[in-house]
Amino acid sequence: MMTKAVITAFKNGGDDKYYFRLLSYLKKHFLERIIRLTPLRGAVYYLETPSRPMILKGYSSYAKLSLQENFTETLKKEGFDHTYSFLRDVSDEPLYFEGLFFGCIEYFQADKRPFQFDSQTNRKAGLKILNKFHTITASFVHSYKELIPVYNIEQKWKDRTSQFIKNIPMIQYFLGREQIDEIVNWADWSLEGMEKCNIDFAEEPYTILHGDLAHHNFFRTYEGELKLIDFDLISIGPKIIDHLQYANRIMPFLSWKINSLFKYKYMKDYVNSHGFLYAIGYPTDLLREWNRLIREKSYDDERKMKYTLELTVQQFYLRKQFIKDLKRQIRSL
Repeated sequence: MMTKAVITAFKNGGDDKYYFRLLSYLKKHFLERIIRLTPLRGAVYYLETPSRPMILKGYSSYAKLSLQENFTETLKKEGFDHTYSFLRDVSDEPLYFEGLFFGCIEYFQADKRPFQFDSQTNRKAGLKILNKFHTITASFVHSYKELIPVYNIEQKWKDRTSQFIKNIPMIQYFLGREQIDEIVNWADWSLEGMEKCNIDFAEEPYTILHGDLAHHNFFRTYEGELKLIDFDLISIGPKIIDHLQYANRIMPFLSWKINSLFKYKYMKDYVNSHGFLYAIGYPTDLLREWNRLIREKSYDDERKMKYTLELTVQQFYLRKQFIKDLKRQIRSL
């Protein structure tokens, strides 16, 4: 079994010497024999002992690891069972190796069909579990006010827009100037409207925001239970901020029809919200992906380049009509 883990490490590439050093360290400090250690991504590994499998994840500081351990424990204690627990009984001391503090996370076997937003059933299920997360964390958000930041969506998006504009000299090698200018116009229109309605993004009651509602953070187990995972980006704010992110994730599957979005429970609450209507027009996904592509200099990566171009181009004219529909709806309020 250990040989299989070693072979996996070589197949995945990366620093094999680091892998063997880590494995040696873990074998010294784990209370059980390690029979498999498989790299997954970055500082995340699949680890198996004779009694159970688990996920091993590295954090840059003990404070960050402790926050995650305590937060998931509080979630469970307050009645949110749709996530994992950290395992604190696996080693003889805190696991610290070459600058990272490692935590061990409960492992779930995945369903054969991973969670995706292309299914209406999944979109509804994701919103339902997110609503329960918001409801429960609202009851203890006060305990985390000194531990996690208040999310400032306007500043975040202003910074994202500024970075995109700085990246235009590079982006225009791949994307037409007319499309680039249109995207910037969408962003400016959205931010100007949000500034008029900024109370919508700061008004209490506050909850704890998940902050990273990508499809891979909704995990369906082999038994069919949906879990919400990965709380590395949690912050504090009104739930509208998470709802905006979720809406942006599912809009491509709704052909950018605003009326289709408002058919969903929890989204229909925003049908007359100026702030939400302005903010949903912000092209956060396009700016995020282009900025990441340039920052990581991954424009030579064919897969990443193809994804970013398709994200931008395939539904560009649907999004252009979407902005027109938003402006019309705002004028009608």
